[in-house]
Amino acid sequence: MAKIFPHRPIFSPFITLKRETFTVWMKSLVCHTNGCTVFDSNGEIIYRVENYNTKCSNEVHLMDLRGRVLVTIRRKRLLVFGRWYGYRWNPANIDKEKPWFQIKKYCRICMGNSACEVTVGLKKYWVVKMVHKAAFRIVDLDGDVVAEVKEKQSSSGMALGDDVLSLIVEPHIDHSLIMAIVTVYGLINYKM
Repeated sequence: MAKIFPHRPIFSPFITLKRETFTVWMKSLVCHTNGCTVFDSNGEIIYRVENYNTKCSNEVHLMDLRGRVLVTIRRKRLLVFGRWYGYRWNPANIDKEKPWFQIKKYCRICMGNSACEVTVGLKKYWVVKMVHKAAFRIVDLDGDVVAEVKEKQSSSGMALGDDVLSLIVEPHIDHSLIMAIVTVYGLINYKM
């Protein structure tokens, strides 16, 4: 008689069952390059964004610690307010596949606090600016917060600077997608 094993769903390593907190340092670890470095709650580097060519490049890569490209982000410059496309890395057909997500930047007058609209397949998210320059939330269509970025503070409450941010990602959300959205927001505001 054949053994029957329970079917276990396969989870992405980028989706967790609990709330995750990351530290985003808007600096590269590589000398003379532009980018950012992301640490998990244990202080381990989990993501990095490096832009080796020039500042404000049309293409940047979200990588893991080992330098493996996870997402390529490309900017389409012909549009007035800007549009970015994110591609999950597949070296065989990076130019042929459909984008994983699309981000449209909006002007402040038109959309109020909403800075960007994010489309991921049939899902939509909004990047909503908060009072502080670097602070923003990513919300879904129902207005539920899926991630929040704010200035990181020490345990004594002292701000660590404009380039050190705290990223909180809610459960069941792909944090590589959230990090790609944070990267685009950084490209808009920090000119990585």
